[in-house]
Amino acid sequence: SHQAHFNNKYENMKNQLLLLIFFIIIGYLSGSIPFGYIISKFKNIDIRKQGSGNIGGTNVGRTLGFKYGLLVGILDVLKAIVPIYIASQYLIIDWQMALVSISPVIGHIFPVWLNFKGGKGVATTFASIFIILGWRYSLIFLAFWALLLYLLKIMSLTNLLIVLTLPLLFWLKTNSIAYVFLGFAYMILIWWTHRENIKRLRQGIEPKIIK
Repeated sequence: SHQAHFNNKYENMKNQLLLLIFFIIIGYLSGSIPFGYIISKFKNIDIRKQGSGNIGGTNVGRTLGFKYGLLVGILDVLKAIVPIYIASQYLIIDWQMALVSISPVIGHIFPVWLNFKGGKGVATTFASIFIILGWRYSLIFLAFWALLLYLLKIMSLTNLLIVLTLPLLFWLKTNSIAYVFLGFAYMILIWWTHRENIKRLRQGIEPKIIK
């Protein structure tokens, strides 16, 4: 009986681990889908050769117009929300969910389809924020982000500042160390992907999104 209990526990752990690995891979591959690149290709434009060379919504918006930028932004959020949400129906441990939550962001920044040169991971990070904070707090978060963007008029600076709040927000909502670490991981990733923007901000030449 003791052996059977141990075997059951072992089987459960093995299944959870396999599920975790499966969802991390699915999250990464879904996050890797380069919507900005695909949509600009329909217009016979390689977005990597335009503007900042980035495949995210901001650069697509600057190059192809606001509605295309918005479309890419929404798709980049969805490609992360879907795998994270599905995983949340099967995985119960915070650390597992934290690992799954970051996998689409890593996929977006280092996409397998584009030689691991992708976007900056902001929209995919937002997807994770929506799921962790829930829709009510997410709306407050978005309103705060929009206000900050309106005041600063620089997308990169707004994103760099807003991600600094994530460890605290995740802690207040979940009381989970796993999610606090996730918040710090997002912060480090977003600041790293924005290193060129930070250079331009310091030189005072970072373009404003609202003239």
